[in-house]
Amino acid sequence: MPETRFYLRGVKVTKQKGFGKLNVAAYWKRKYKGKGEKEGWYLLTNLGDLKAVISAFKCRSGIEAMFKDSKSGGYNLEKTQASEHRLNNLILLIALAYSCAILQGQQIKRKGIQNYVGRLKEFRRSLRRHSSFWIGLYSQSWMIGMEFFQQIVNELMLIRRNKLPFFQRGLRAMSLILSTF
Repeated sequence: MPETRFYLRGVKVTKQKGFGKLNVAAYWKRKYKGKGEKEGWYLLTNLGDLKAVISAFKCRSGIEAMFKDSKSGGYNLEKTQASEHRLNNLILLIALAYSCAILQGQQIKRKGIQNYVGRLKEFRRSLRRHSSFWIGLYSQSWMIGMEFFQQIVNELMLIRRNKLPFFQRGLRAMSLILSTF
């Protein structure tokens, strides 16, 4: 049930030998404006209180997202097959690029133009789909594509006068994205 929180100390969770008693934390955030999580968090922990458990788990969620971005979600770090020295250098470069992409994505989101960069393609999806990293990374590709197709866009604007407001909104978004670079 949403807005549920509890913390139990010293619970025996399994009958198998070798496991001692653990602390059990449960947290289910309340719905806000009709939106919220479908399930709560039930966590086994050795941390001392519920607030510390929730804080640690939220940090872990961010770290998991960063690992996905570094691996299959953006930089494909797993496929580099680099030596230890080159891998260390690559990780340093990825950390810099990752930070830049996140800052870029946050600026784009603050300007309210993330829907141009990362459109919601799933039917009836209203929640945020892409991370700040993905928006920042993809905005660079979006801008390169827009520069490449600038002449075609100008020709389409002349041919399709009834779509002119949509083209103008897209061009405004492009100028706002350019201002974040």
